[in-house]
Amino acid sequence: MLRPGRPPGNLPIDTAGMEASDVRRVWVFWPRTAYMQLKTFRGNSMAEALAEVKKDLGSDAVILHARTIRVGGVVGIGAKSQFEITASSDAPSSALKQPRIAPTHSARNPLPAAEPARPTAFEPQSFSNATASAIAQPAPSAAAVTVPQPVEVAAPPPRPDVRPASRLATRATLRPTSEWAARSVEEELASIKKLVSQLVQEQRLAAVRVSSHAGIGMSDPLSTALMQLTDRQVSAQLAAELIGEVRDLLEPAELNDDNVVRSTLLQRIAARITVTGGLTTPSAPLVIAVVGPTGVGKTTTIAKIAATYKLRHSKRVGLITCDTYRIAAVDQLRTYANIIGLPLKVALTPMEVTSARAQLSDCEVVLVDTPGRAPSDQRRLDELRRFVDASGATETHLALAACASEGVARNAAKAFAQLGPDRVLLTKIDETDTLGPAFNVLCELKLPLACLTTGQEVPDDFQAATPERFARWLLELPTEWAAATHQARAGA
Repeated sequence: MLRPGRPPGNLPIDTAGMEASDVRRVWVFWPRTAYMQLKTFRGNSMAEALAEVKKDLGSDAVILHARTIRVGGVVGIGAKSQFEITASSDAPSSALKQPRIAPTHSARNPLPAAEPARPTAFEPQSFSNATASAIAQPAPSAAAVTVPQPVEVAAPPPRPDVRPASRLATRATLRPTSEWAARSVEEELASIKKLVSQLVQEQRLAAVRVSSHAGIGMSDPLSTALMQLTDRQVSAQLAAELIGEVRDLLEPAELNDDNVVRSTLLQRIAARITVTGGLTTPSAPLVIAVVGPTGVGKTTTIAKIAATYKLRHSKRVGLITCDTYRIAAVDQLRTYANIIGLPLKVALTPMEVTSARAQLSDCEVVLVDTPGRAPSDQRRLDELRRFVDASGATETHLALAACASEGVARNAAKAFAQLGPDRVLLTKIDETDTLGPAFNVLCELKLPLACLTTGQEVPDDFQAATPERFARWLLELPTEWAAATHQARAGA
């Protein structure tokens, strides 16, 4: 049975070919089974409401609308929020095709002539109310009502065989066709690399010349030496002074010789470095206090000094540690003392340092390990000075790490200057790729360089500082020299 009604919201009405003014009344006929069964479900949460939908209508239910509502309370006070979902068991059957639409008569789209249908069940005269007159209206003609007929839908055409681009492409190995062509390509690449390297070198040299007037009118070997100093992070002022000294010492012909320029530069660098010649040979009881910021390797360096005096110079050595702040610092030095066979005293106060010094009066060399202090902590630095004074140190060694930045090393040197250091121990050379920052600081401090440490092995990685060695390491990578030192030791 067909009856007029409104179509569901998801089934469109085809009004193509009809003007907007012509569409005044549309009769749409739908099967009775086309109507959807709508239900409303509520829950305290969206998940609870969806569970009710699935429980009642199944997993194929169609969600038509969802909203949040307020339930309960008085005048909105005390109301609680709930979720409301409007759903249907299923959408209208897909077998139902789009209905035909019969527009009412108009001048532009007249209806085809047809015999109007007449009512047979009753006469309009038997009714006296408005309903009777409404029923008396003629029904739509039979020609205007057409039962939907099934339409066969053609099967979609087969999808073309679409292949990814990687499968359609043909891989080809790009290589020179002959050995001569391969050699030509390699030579061309080498020339391009050389040209780029020259351009980069010229740009760097121009930058150096802008920052320093020493680069004006220089020969190529002298320009190379200037860039090497700059690469090693030597300050612009020091680099300009060194290059100026080299240029003043050499003849014009010698300035074009790389070896002569390099050897002269090494001499000028070595002339800037003051050294002590290594450790002091004790002619009287010698007390050495090692001070410095945290993390520069003071404890390990003291163990190397103690082993050098004990094993190489056969001196009686004693150890005093004041570094009771760092965890396991005492145990670390005690381990070294037990291995080397040295007495160790632990001092918690300056008075205990004096007592420990008296207990080690028979030792020719007494080494005092001090706690590290931050350069900005003046209170701790004052406390450290009292420890050093109580030890009666005859030498105070300032330990600086070669791997520290120039600013950090400079600040540490300025802060520990109040303790009166008389020489420098440069540690951790194996952990840096340049000695330029340390060279800049040493030239400012005017303190002699005593020893260098190049690793953690005791006492092997400990060397007396010489100007020539430092100058050579400054122009070359210290790590390469450290590796060469280890290889030579392994071969021996």
